[in-house]
Amino acid sequence: MSTVSGMYEETPLQKRDGKLTVRMAVGLAAPHTFAASVCPALFGILYCVYRHFPIRIYEAVMLFAACVLMQASVNTINDYMDFISGADSAEDNVEKSDSILVFSDLAPWRALALGCSFLAIALLIGSYFVIRRGPAPLVIGVIGATVVVLYSAGPLPVSHLPVGELVSGFTMGGLIPLGITAAVTGEIHPEVLIYSIPFMVGIGLIMMTNNTCDIEKDLRAGRMTLPDTIGRPHSVRLYRSLVLVWIVSIFLYALSLHPLAGAFGALMLIPGYLFAFRYLMQSPLIPQTRIAQMKGILKANLTGSAICLVILAAVAVTGRL
Repeated sequence: MSTVSGMYEETPLQKRDGKLTVRMAVGLAAPHTFAASVCPALFGILYCVYRHFPIRIYEAVMLFAACVLMQASVNTINDYMDFISGADSAEDNVEKSDSILVFSDLAPWRALALGCSFLAIALLIGSYFVIRRGPAPLVIGVIGATVVVLYSAGPLPVSHLPVGELVSGFTMGGLIPLGITAAVTGEIHPEVLIYSIPFMVGIGLIMMTNNTCDIEKDLRAGRMTLPDTIGRPHSVRLYRSLVLVWIVSIFLYALSLHPLAGAFGALMLIPGYLFAFRYLMQSPLIPQTRIAQMKGILKANLTGSAICLVILAAVAVTGRL
């Protein structure tokens, strides 16, 4: 890589031979996005406590690690595919720490190998629960692993289609808690998906934030995401409507646990709206402010998830007492 007249110049693909460092590996894994896996994983673990499912501490740690590794795999493979396809470049509104392949001479195949390694370790952890609990966690694991691969790879990646927001929200926000309960009990508990709706909506909005900001770039790259299909004005209106749906779903989630939890959730949502959600209702979702908007949706996910987790933990503890 070099600098010409103060502008960044990318290293040609055929000349890339840089080795992977720990710092690059962390950057490709993108820990700042782990809210999309950490929060649903914590919810799944707390849900097991709430339902009195026999979850052991070491099993909770293993399941948590597997979920984070799956997220790291998605991030790394997605960065690899976007770079190879030319969707990411130094001219885009991205942070250097979030675009390792763009702002380094790292050999792309090393990034792909890292992403596959993250996925392999997660599947290895999952195999422990398959051996102990039977086929239920295997079914969820196979679906999750397939989505991870198809999300960024294949002839027509899911992330390039108008269903990307739906798939990412369902997979991370719904399949993670569903997989955790299946791994703990050996059975599939579909009702957990109802309780997971706030997580699914919030995670889907992360992708919608990114895709709406990147409409012009994605169209140049030949993508056809939901915002690409309906345009920015309609995307912004839909986005703000979904933020309201998200807030209402958090309240209904709390209310479904206990009437007092519903009242507590309503009280927590007031500062939560002022702290995080209000920004989303005012966001223009344009490329120039993409970085700030991505930070805003991540903050909102942490806020909404924290409300859900605190309420569930309180109900679970008081129920046991």
